[in-house]
Amino acid sequence: MAGEWRECTIGELCDAGVVELQTGPFGTQLHAHDYVEDGVPVVPTEAIRNRQIDHSVLPKISPGKAEELARHRLELGDILFARRGVQATGHIGCVREAEDGFLCGTGAIRLRVRRDTSSVSPDFLSHVLANPASVAWFKFHAIGATMPNLNEGIIRSFPFQIPPLPEQRAIAHILSTLDDKIELNRRMNETLEAMSRALFKSWFVDFEPVRAKAAGRDPGLPKPLADLFPDRFEDSELGEIPKGWEVGSVDDEFNLTMGQSPPGETYNEVCEGLPFYQGRADFGIRFPTRRVYCTAPTRLASTGDTLISVRAPVGDTNMATERCAIGRGVAAARHKTGSRSYSYQFMHSIEEVFARFEGEGTVFGSIGKKDFHAIPCVMPPRDLVLAFETCLSPIDERIEVNGRESHTLATLRDTLLPKLISGELWVPHLTYIAGSHKL
Repeated sequence: MAGEWRECTIGELCDAGVVELQTGPFGTQLHAHDYVEDGVPVVPTEAIRNRQIDHSVLPKISPGKAEELARHRLELGDILFARRGVQATGHIGCVREAEDGFLCGTGAIRLRVRRDTSSVSPDFLSHVLANPASVAWFKFHAIGATMPNLNEGIIRSFPFQIPPLPEQRAIAHILSTLDDKIELNRRMNETLEAMSRALFKSWFVDFEPVRAKAAGRDPGLPKPLADLFPDRFEDSELGEIPKGWEVGSVDDEFNLTMGQSPPGETYNEVCEGLPFYQGRADFGIRFPTRRVYCTAPTRLASTGDTLISVRAPVGDTNMATERCAIGRGVAAARHKTGSRSYSYQFMHSIEEVFARFEGEGTVFGSIGKKDFHAIPCVMPPRDLVLAFETCLSPIDERIEVNGRESHTLATLRDTLLPKLISGELWVPHLTYIAGSHKL
C-alpha cells in the first residue's frame, strides 16, 4: 500500500471542517402552492438512488422561492442522502453538472466536501457510501421499523477507512470511469428507444406516411418502403385506418403464452435451470434482471419475445434476451411474423389499454388470457411489419449490446469497489497518475 490509511467517521471530518452536513428545508418552508410547472428543480427522496438523481420525478419551485431557500442550493460534488421513508436505507445521489443549482428537498440531507480541503475527494467518499456494505450499515442504523429515518447524527457516526488523497483520486477515477460508461450506455439506449417508439408511432398509430401520400406529399421514405403504404383511409370500428388494413385482435396478430408458476421447490439462486421471471419486480429498463432460476419450468418464453406484466401492475414490458421460464405474473408475446421489434413496440403502445385492467381482480390489477386475446388492434400488412423489423433490428441489437456491456461493467465495478475502498486492492500506476494529473 502506497500510503497510510486511517479509520475515521463522517463526524470527525465535520469536526475538522472538511465536510458539512445540512438537512433539507423543513416542510413548513415548502408548501403545495409553492410548486410550479416550470422553475427550479427540487430533489425529493424518491429521486435519490445508486449515486444518481432521477430527473423524471423532480418537482419545481419558482425562482423567487428558490432564492428564499438559497442555503439549500446544490453544488457540483454534493452528496445527497434520502433521510426518510423506504429510501432512507443509505442510498445516495451525487450532484453532477446537470443538477448544479437544484435545491435539496425536505426529505434529504446534503453532505458537502469543502472546496478548500486537501484531504478528501468527494468522488471517493461517494463511492464509499455507495458500497453495498455501507448501504446495509445505514439500513441497520436507520430509526423506525415501518418508516425508517436517517438523521445527521446517524450519518456522522458512519465509520470508514480513508487513504491519502492521491489514492482516493485513483480509486475514484477507476470506479467513476466504469460508472460514466454505464451512464453513457443508458443515455444512448434512452435515445435509441425514443427513436424506435417514434418510428412505430409514425407508421402504425399516426399513419404519417399514409397522410403524406393522401395529401400528395413525399412521405420521406425510399420508394420500395413508401409503396407499402396506401394513399387513402377508410372507416372502421376503430376509426379511420389506412385503406386495405384490417381490424382484428391480439389473438389474430400475436402468439401469446401466459405464465404459470412451477412448484416453489424448483426455484434456486445457484444458476441451475432456466432464468425465471415472476413479475414486474424482475424487469429492468428494457431487459429483465435475472433473480432466480427454475429447474422444472412449466411455461417458457423464447429469445426476443416481449414479456408483459399481467398482474400488479398490468402492462409493463421487457424483452427476453434468452430462453426463460415465466411465472403467472408474466405473459410472453410474439407477432405471428416472428418480428420481435414490432411486438415490443406494439405492446408498449397499448399501455393505456392495459391500464384499464389495473382495477380488475379482487385484490390487485390483472389481465387474463381471454381479455388479453380480445384487445382490439389495427392489423397492418405483414410485408410492412417485416419492413419495420428490418429497420428496427439494428437499433434493438445495439440496445441489447449496450445493456450487456453495462451489466458486465456493473459486475466489475461491484467486485472492485469493496476491495478498492478497503485497501485490499491497490493500483500504484493509477495512484501516480491521479497524484500527478489530479484526476
